Amino acid sequence: MNDVIRHYDLLVEENNDPVNDTLPLRQYMDKWDGHLFLGDLQLELSKTVLEIGVGTGRLAIRTCSYCKELWGIDLSPKTVKRAGENLRCYTNVKLVCGDFMTYEFPKKFDVIYSSLTFMHVKEKEQAIAKAASLLTGRGRFVLSIDKSQAEYIEIGTRRIRIYPDKPEDITKFIGNAGMYPVKIYETEFAVIFVAVIR
Repeated sequence: MNDVIRHYDLLVEENNDPVNDTLPLRQYMDKWDGHLFLGDLQLELSKTVLEIGVGTGRLAIRTCSYCKELWGIDLSPKTVKRAGENLRCYTNVKLVCGDFMTYEFPKKFDVIYSSLTFMHVKEKEQAIAKAASLLTGRGRFVLSIDKSQAEYIEIGTRRIRIYPDKPEDITKFIGNAGMYPVKIYETEFAVIFVAVIR
């Protein structure tokens, strides 16, 4: 995990902040989690929401106005600090620097979502089970996984080990966690799962 934290800390130091991307870059990133993904969250001003892998707030800045409370968790201290700067004008945002797998959340959530984060999670079944355990009775889990089956991310001289997501495994893990996939679909670069508690 230390190499992942260092990688994302370095991205922030290199001023890589997707919140401030140009329109063409934002449109490129939408190929993983654009309008369809955001619509599948079914946000309402009464709902509490958790983003796993909040990064610098690229998705959070598009969701926090549409819910009662948004929590975001990320491993990278510099990334979370930048997210705090990017989201400072929102009073309903709580950011946590920590490991989703071990962090003790004091509450449950109506919606939990994650995009391009599970590739860093080796224990995918446990992560999905934890997400399910954090959902309210009518909760919703929305996950975007990269179609790529690469085992490394390479940026400059950095080579980061990742754990490719296999759609058939994710479907099985969702079922094992007591959730039901109401929708599974593909975008150009991703497979998106929408699941609810059974």
